[in-house]
Amino acid sequence: MSLDELGQRAMSIHALYDRMNLHERGRVWTREEFMLGFVGDVGDLAKLVMAQEGARKARGGPDALDHELADCLWSVLVIAKLYGVDLEAAFHRTMTELEHVIASKIPCERD
Repeated sequence: MSLDELGQRAMSIHALYDRMNLHERGRVWTREEFMLGFVGDVGDLAKLVMAQEGARKARGGPDALDHELADCLWSVLVIAKLYGVDLEAAFHRTMTELEHVIASKIPCERD
């Protein structure tokens, strides 16, 4: 699946959440509330990574880590769409910038 296809799938799930929230609560989440939900998912991911490294206990094991990584990716894809960010272009641009910055800090090896 391409990044664009992942984004489309993410938005279809986001639309389902909106429908559910309208039905259950009479409103949808704002972009700020969605971002706070993402922060919660990142916290859950941090706990699972700590558990994988033996620093704490957490339920679910590797399957839970897979799930939480997918949740975080879903949130990033939705946030990008909500704010009109071309994530693929931004990713390539940012990686190129980082590559140049990091490479400029590494001393050249001489023969």
